[in-house]
Amino acid sequence: MIATSIVPIVIVVVLVALLLLAIGGWVASGRRQQSLAAKLHAQIEAADAALAAARAEDRGWERATIEAAARAAFQATHGYADIEELHLLQVRDRPGTDADEAVFRVRTADGTYRTITLARRQGAWVPADVR
Repeated sequence: MIATSIVPIVIVVVLVALLLLAIGGWVASGRRQQSLAAKLHAQIEAADAALAAARAEDRGWERATIEAAARAAFQATHGYADIEELHLLQVRDRPGTDADEAVFRVRTADGTYRTITLARRQGAWVPADVR
């Protein structure tokens, strides 16, 4: 008789423990997302500042031109995916123009993230690396 009354109690305790673990995982995931969003925001701000400095020195750093090149590079490689967001993450303005690079982070409509690195060759922005 005692064994039959313990089984439901053990089941309830296990279910409550699983529920608490699930809630804890959900909270931890939310905090991680906030942390990643803050890091991305900081990278975007740093890239914007670097872009402004590069543009002040060199007229080849027009944001619209670079973003158009990034979109074209992404579509050439991943033509199936629509771009939901395009963020400039890093500007590498090196001496001369053929060593310049711009790194973008792309979020597609299906939620995947890709990285595009553009290089400047003979005044034009071309894909250096698309992942």
